[in-house]
Amino acid sequence: MYFLAIIGGGPAGYTAAELATKAGKDVILFEQTALGGTCLNIGCIPTKSLLYGAKQYYNATHAQKYGVTADNVRFDFAAMQKRKTIVVRKLVAGIRQRLNNEHCTIVNGYAAVMSRTDTQVTINCNGESYEAENLLICTGSTNFVPPIPGIKDNPAIWDSTDALAAAELPKSIIIVGGGVIGMEFATLYHELGIPVTVIEAMATILPNLDQDVVQILLDKYRKAGINILTSTKVESINGNKVIANGEAYEADKILVSVGRRANLNGLEKLTDIHLNRGAIEVDDFMKTNLPNVYACGDVTGKVMLAHVAARQAEVAVCRMLKQIPLQRIAYNAIPSVVYTNPEIASVGLTEQQVRDFYTEMEGEAGVTKAGGINTFYDAKTLPMTFSGRFMAENDGETGLCKILVDKRNHTILGVHLIGNPCSEFISAASFAVRMGYTLPEFRQVVFPHPTVSEILHEAINE
Repeated sequence: MYFLAIIGGGPAGYTAAELATKAGKDVILFEQTALGGTCLNIGCIPTKSLLYGAKQYYNATHAQKYGVTADNVRFDFAAMQKRKTIVVRKLVAGIRQRLNNEHCTIVNGYAAVMSRTDTQVTINCNGESYEAENLLICTGSTNFVPPIPGIKDNPAIWDSTDALAAAELPKSIIIVGGGVIGMEFATLYHELGIPVTVIEAMATILPNLDQDVVQILLDKYRKAGINILTSTKVESINGNKVIANGEAYEADKILVSVGRRANLNGLEKLTDIHLNRGAIEVDDFMKTNLPNVYACGDVTGKVMLAHVAARQAEVAVCRMLKQIPLQRIAYNAIPSVVYTNPEIASVGLTEQQVRDFYTEMEGEAGVTKAGGINTFYDAKTLPMTFSGRFMAENDGETGLCKILVDKRNHTILGVHLIGNPCSEFISAASFAVRMGYTLPEFRQVVFPHPTVSEILHEAINE
């Protein structure tokens, strides 16, 4: 019998397997397709590989402002796709190598839970049965298909997996959904010269991000020629024509990207496991209501990011091994990035969340008595152009650094950035939020010069 059975070989699954085997525990890992899960195979990594290729082409065609002239610049989409595949294969091979030890058994196939007691879980895969003391569910998520008339069995419809696998670029594209995935694909196609229309039902794209940074991206993209429609609901799709708010929009392909849902396939026999809004409910240590069953990653519905899944796996394995002190996840300090051009990076609360928090805590009467909601927090903002490195490398861009601070105890509540390459230093802000740094403490951190990261130091001194 194995100590741990893991269903799903994505960031949560392979991280958990590696940690448990390093502790000398026997682990069996089931993966239906390829190690690495959605992120590595049909998500984060292939998307960023293509986006980087598109950025190189975009930079070459806009190099004149840096004193560089390039004639007859072209791109080869087939070569971009080939490079993407090579990158993915190398990373998958790296994961397999990390798990290549005497304590880890990897089984490729569809795994289904057959039975469970408080001391044993039985799993069937490829006609064979396997037993383990503990079960870790890392089955991830799948693309959500909205109930839009005309979407089913329509050859003009793509999801993100279809878009990444396409051998050729579409002549034009409509993207239904202005979230992270939708806007990253909008960036990819726009930078490769494809006409793009984004249709978003909510009042803004990227609705979960701080709207000051989102507005900068929205203004730039609209000015660049991306047709972005907000507060626009898709009513039906007829072939390659989308009807939204009574208007018709037509394109070669229609990419539907309206979110993801927890994947519960293979878990049907766990009838007594608690769910919350279609996802598996877990406690602070990733434990479900069943004594020997844990869940990590997208299937928990908490924060659908690969680095969150990996961190959850660390917490879950530490709990199984009863390692002291037991770890918890600081969800308030999870950094996130949108790989548009310019990039958006953030951590902590948005300004709207800060306002909602203090209004709820103090009540309307308390807010009014205090002199208004702005008496509770301060929003320090500074254009990224206050960084010399940013100015040198981002001609014509302004960007923004926004830091939200509690006025009473001076702790940093949230940091929001737009401007390249903010994804590379958002971790510094994440550390400040995680450790509860005050402004005086963060001011003591020395940032190297010249770097774009210096904007964090500049902003807190405003």
